[in-house]
Amino acid sequence: MQQATERADSMLDDTLGAIEPGVQWTHGATSAGSCDVSRRRVVMTVISPGRVGSLLGLVQRSWETSGYRIKSVNKDEEFPAIYAQSRDGYGIALTVGAERQVFFEATTPCVKQSDVSAPTASPNGPAYKYPIPRPNVHSEFWS
Repeated sequence: MQQATERADSMLDDTLGAIEPGVQWTHGATSAGSCDVSRRRVVMTVISPGRVGSLLGLVQRSWETSGYRIKSVNKDEEFPAIYAQSRDGYGIALTVGAERQVFFEATTPCVKQSDVSAPTASPNGPAYKYPIPRPNVHSEFWS
């Protein structure tokens, strides 16, 4: 599980690194099932209504370039989402929640159970504890 979780973290690192200009993010919860793990990151940058589509398009193109297969796209005007899968069975998703807060989640395929350590990447802003606040960082581009 630890090695698979590190791969999921790498997928999230790459995804957030592809967003230009960058957005501020913090870690969300880690969930471990009987044979899989989910890692989450929460975007703290305010995304304006006019920039949501740009962000989704940028992320989708990045995933396609990385070889991910887009499994589905939810084109809901208020709560859009993109779901993709890597060639080796890892899932990755971008979902938009209330107040256009963006969530990223990477999920591992079923792997041998073991302990999983905390993420090693440091957020590029405050490391919030639950509950994570709504987006509160202004960006000249995204907000």
